[in-house]
Amino acid sequence: MTQLRQDYPRFVARDIEIIVVGPENAKTFAEYFSREALPFIGLPDPTYSVLKLYGQEVNLFKLGRMPAQVLIDKAGVARYVHYGHSMRDIPENEELLALGDEINTGQV
Repeated sequence: MTQLRQDYPRFVARDIEIIVVGPENAKTFAEYFSREALPFIGLPDPTYSVLKLYGQEVNLFKLGRMPAQVLIDKAGVARYVHYGHSMRDIPENEELLALGDEINTGQV
């Protein structure tokens, strides 16, 4: 989330909103977002309903919920999905920004 926080103004300038979904309950999630001063939206998902909806993997041998990035257009259509195979398997912000630009201009 550090890399997302660093480039958050670049996402906002492109009319891209970041929503982070996590497995914690609402209180724990809110405390974490406040403590870390995260500028984007946090959505607690302790029942894994969002995880199940998007097919995100849980692997207990790899510390639980694997990372997933989903870019959803303004009509609510998932236009890009990346499922990480480890906690380090996360696309760079430049890639996400470029994909967001393509989605916003209707090129994807």
